[in-house]
Amino acid sequence: MSATSNTKDLGALRQAGLERIRPSRPFVSVGLGTCGIGNGADTLRDALQAAAATSHSKAVVRRVGCFGFCAAEPLVMAYRPGKPVLLFTDVKASRATRFIESLADDAAFDKLAKTATAKIENWDFRTASVDFGAGFPFLPTWNELPFFKGQEKIVLRDAGLIDPESIEEYLGAGGYSGLVRALTSMKPEVVIEELKKSKLRGRGGAGFPTYRKWEIMRAQANTSRVVICNADEGDPGAYMNRNEIESDPHMLVEGMAIGAYAMGAAEGFVYVRAEYPLAIERLNKAIADARAAGLLGKGILDTDFSFDIEVTTGAGAFVCGEETALIASAEGKAGRPLPRPPFPAQRGYMGKPTNINNVETWCNVPVIIARGGDWFAGFGTPLSTGTKVFSLVGKVRNTGLVELPLGTPMDAMIYGMGEGAEGRKKIKAVQSGGPSGGCVPAKHFDTKIDYEELSKLGAIMGSGGMVAMDQDNCMVDVARYFVGFTAGESCGKCTACREGLTQMLHILEAVSRGEAVETDLDTLADLAETVRDSGLCGLGQTAANPVLTTLKYFRNEYMRHIREKRCEAGVCESLYLALCENSCPMHMNIPGYLQLLKENRIEEAFELTLRENPLPGTIGRICHFHCRMRCRRDQLDEPVSQGEIHRYLADTMYKMGRERGVYNKLIK
Repeated sequence: MSATSNTKDLGALRQAGLERIRPSRPFVSVGLGTCGIGNGADTLRDALQAAAATSHSKAVVRRVGCFGFCAAEPLVMAYRPGKPVLLFTDVKASRATRFIESLADDAAFDKLAKTATAKIENWDFRTASVDFGAGFPFLPTWNELPFFKGQEKIVLRDAGLIDPESIEEYLGAGGYSGLVRALTSMKPEVVIEELKKSKLRGRGGAGFPTYRKWEIMRAQANTSRVVICNADEGDPGAYMNRNEIESDPHMLVEGMAIGAYAMGAAEGFVYVRAEYPLAIERLNKAIADARAAGLLGKGILDTDFSFDIEVTTGAGAFVCGEETALIASAEGKAGRPLPRPPFPAQRGYMGKPTNINNVETWCNVPVIIARGGDWFAGFGTPLSTGTKVFSLVGKVRNTGLVELPLGTPMDAMIYGMGEGAEGRKKIKAVQSGGPSGGCVPAKHFDTKIDYEELSKLGAIMGSGGMVAMDQDNCMVDVARYFVGFTAGESCGKCTACREGLTQMLHILEAVSRGEAVETDLDTLADLAETVRDSGLCGLGQTAANPVLTTLKYFRNEYMRHIREKRCEAGVCESLYLALCENSCPMHMNIPGYLQLLKENRIEEAFELTLRENPLPGTIGRICHFHCRMRCRRDQLDEPVSQGEIHRYLADTMYKMGRERGVYNKLIK
């Protein structure tokens, strides 16, 4: 096949894909990522298909990836030619017939628009753009919604708009134009130079300049080279890489192909955890479809460049996120890190020069080559260019995937996109970077999110996990949880990590039980610094961050656990009777006097109340009742009205004239 005929074939596929993205007939699309399916999106899609089969609307039901707003799943988009795309959130399967019928004519669609959350009039795929139509001035555009305001979708440019299982739709969105440009008009060294202009840094957490890794790889004398994608996403609460593969797998395939061309590699594989079945399924299909289209395999685009990709699954060991441990695991060995040098670029997989980048790093490559390094460097800061995808989870109203220009203040994410905490609670801290990250207190939320600024606080950006915490989170318990996680995931090869993390965990558990002494905190800090400075790999070197940052910013919580035997958040179970008792400033035995009242033992209940509260009648009328904010009864109907109970106890005892006897009994 000649280059001309191959290009024509791609052109035909591209045109077919564009017709699917913006068809000449109405469509309704459903986000079918793991998060959407978990909220019933697959059931909704089936209901829509059933309704469409019996409708005269001629509507197409499309599968797309996740649009990022996970808290509002299932997400549905509806379209009639010439009109904006309508975005709907929290859609139930019971609405399927109405959606399909509303696509039958303009009048019905205009009526449907009144119930939409937002609209999309045009979309910039970065490698192409699509105009859907204008109208519905009463609706906000998608990026005017709080969750999306301030986001820049570069990595997530296609997610939620295209079918992740359609190579035609990826081509229709301008996909593989970067690979075509690289192979037809750029020498490998020029591709690397474009990466250098972009200043792209590794998105796996270390932030090493990507072009530099590629240069080192290309300079190796051994021409049997391998490129690897690290998709072993192991941080609790992080799911950026999973979503990126599920929603746009061809983006990863194209990025790896461009990198292989630049570095002179003929083989590559994606190391992905087996817990991502949907991502693996869609990635395997994307690889097969790219191979069938002549975009993988021998003589790609009729050039002398040949490259192919396989998928390798891992068993979920967190330490295999480290490069040398990943390589060992892929070779069938125990996943344990090795000292460096030699670096993987010198001797890696099967002894060959090897380059490893994580999913998001590879996904930035196609758009950089298609648009140019200078274009990409226009986003972010001079030292941290481009965007970064974060999984925003925890105690915020809006959770999901957030893609921000680097340098965006943290509070813009927490209070803007996340819209802060639920109810009357306040965000206390954010855990940035997963188990290897640090806890950033609310007073530092004006910090810009980039590699340098976060490191100044003792945190890291990591792969992009952001966990928001409020007053119901105990920072001692947070440190204990993450140290417990890393201690359990340690491969045990180096003494610092194996023994140091275990001893750190013992101290943290003692603090959480109220059994520690103040000098234990000095020992804990010394251990943390020793593990950080002497660990063999990144797991041990960063595992101390949660401890060091919580000791630095939340030492008062440690001291309350030690001195007062109290966990203010009501998490450490050894240090409180009940959540209501723990939140009471006087720590009244609320469960005790409630049980006595239940048994109609009023005098004994009054006596128990007086032990911590000498003025129950007065307090019952003026207290703010912190206990009501933590009452578990609220999960059923409403919190117990402690004020009324106090007043009832006091007033009843005074009316009966028996209060003095109780007071005298307590005095004696």
